[in-house]
Amino acid sequence: MDVNLQFWSTEGKSFFQRFLHWTDILDPTVLLTSKEEIEKSRLLLQTSAQSLQEPLLDKTVNEAWKLSLSSVHPVTGEIIPLVFRPPAFLLLATPLLFASLLPHRGAKQAFIWQFLFHAYTAGFTIANGNATAKAEETALPQKLPQKELLVCTGAVSYAAFMGAVPHFVVSQNRLSGPLHVFFRKILPIPLLVYLSAFTVMIVRGTERENGIEVMDKNGKVIGVSQKAGNKAVQDTALSRAALFGAAVIIPDSLLNFVQRTNFLLRNPHALTPLRVLMTVSTLGMLLPVSFSVFPQLGEIKRDDLEKEILSSTEETELFYNRGV
Repeated sequence: MDVNLQFWSTEGKSFFQRFLHWTDILDPTVLLTSKEEIEKSRLLLQTSAQSLQEPLLDKTVNEAWKLSLSSVHPVTGEIIPLVFRPPAFLLLATPLLFASLLPHRGAKQAFIWQFLFHAYTAGFTIANGNATAKAEETALPQKLPQKELLVCTGAVSYAAFMGAVPHFVVSQNRLSGPLHVFFRKILPIPLLVYLSAFTVMIVRGTERENGIEVMDKNGKVIGVSQKAGNKAVQDTALSRAALFGAAVIIPDSLLNFVQRTNFLLRNPHALTPLRVLMTVSTLGMLLPVSFSVFPQLGEIKRDDLEKEILSSTEETELFYNRGV
């Protein structure tokens, strides 16, 4: 079992534990760390038995955990590309989310911003997925990445098209009254929630089709389970959809309240900076919550797994990397 997963097995048993750790891990200053420093941190954790038993008592070890958890994939052991590391998510996803929801003059501009937003979230999802399938792709090393790329491109294009539909309807038709409010302010929110979950389900589809590794409490791999893969992807899709849905609903609700009580903020130009501030603040507060709702080291009952795995172990609970 990778040291990152060993950390979550001891330090991620409760939501509150996970929330405190993610609040620390998502520190954007970690992105300034060099590759050499990350590798030194990993080496320290892998060679120090004490660091696995008492991970938070020593400042040096604590910093090493922070670098490892924020920068290294727990299945492949490889350093995650800079823009797709968890600390970079807030910095890059927030402006793309805000731009994708702004009123646009034409459907083309709306499609471009929607495409950029969903392309980034899809890339983040792939980089932080389970990666069991990638580790075992040896028979068809050239075809599978090409197939995955086509599937991801199709999913992102579909999500961008559907996300741009409300903007297209408003720009092509002179809507007013309830219809204008519906297409401009109401419909984009459930669409965002649905499409956020949809992209996670599609781009991590190989985990559901091929399965992911399940381990016993000692980290020994027992087998590959499609049911565990399906559970990991569904949990991640649910948390991602809730994150973006809440990140839009909360600022909109607060702004509507402010507009009704403060005459000065009824000017649309005055609302834009306030909307940006509220969106950044809301997404920043909800991001560690979203990553903490489900354990990073997921658990699944032995009886819920395939028959082949049932015959391979007597353990009542098995574990897997959920991904982010």
